[in-house]
Amino acid sequence: MTKLSVNINKVATLRNARGGDVPNLVQVAKDVQKFGAQGITIHPRPDERHIRYSDVFDLKPVVTTEFNIEGNPIPKFIELVLKAKPEQVTLVPDAEDAITSNAGWNTKKHKDFLQEVISEFKRNNIRTSIFVDPDPEMVKAALATGTDRIELYTEDYAKEYEKGNTAAIEPYALCAEIANELGLGINAGHDLSLKNIEFFKNNIPGLLEVSIGHALISEALYEGFEKVIQEYLKLLKS
Repeated sequence: MTKLSVNINKVATLRNARGGDVPNLVQVAKDVQKFGAQGITIHPRPDERHIRYSDVFDLKPVVTTEFNIEGNPIPKFIELVLKAKPEQVTLVPDAEDAITSNAGWNTKKHKDFLQEVISEFKRNNIRTSIFVDPDPEMVKAALATGTDRIELYTEDYAKEYEKGNTAAIEPYALCAEIANELGLGINAGHDLSLKNIEFFKNNIPGLLEVSIGHALISEALYEGFEKVIQEYLKLLKS
């Protein structure tokens, strides 16, 4: 079964809008795990506009599934991850002023940098995943970085699927086949939703984990966390 990791960044965004502690991030993390989520994902950014660095240490004791911390490996982020020691770190090349992640790594151009960062995380027994576009050459070059997994950046798939273009899955399926041949684990994320997750999952061989935040939180506004998470789990089992 493909695991579901819930990205709770948007919960922190809502909390920060009023400057208090409602909704409570720790309680939400406890609840979504109770409802069946198999992981919690957060993506702290340097300006802390949603997840605060302090949130990482508040969440660490209550995440009993898999703790996945995403981010651009600037020194401050690396230090944070090494202190928190999550089960997984996902490296994302987003600019400090990016609204959201919008591209994967050029694993050829940044090979040496990624090798250095990943080796440090692996020395601390932290599984690594790197964000990549559905480009076979980037997937092949990812192997040399020493990463354990890749995370396929799925925005293009989501946009095209919404238009009825199911052929948009093809580059992702090809990259998954290559990753499987190379022994790289496969994660995926960005704009996956209840509308498009089943088709994606059914066409990506060896998909280990999906990280879903914005869509899941939005869907939960109407249906509630428990119902939405159960719907995702059902689709990921199919």
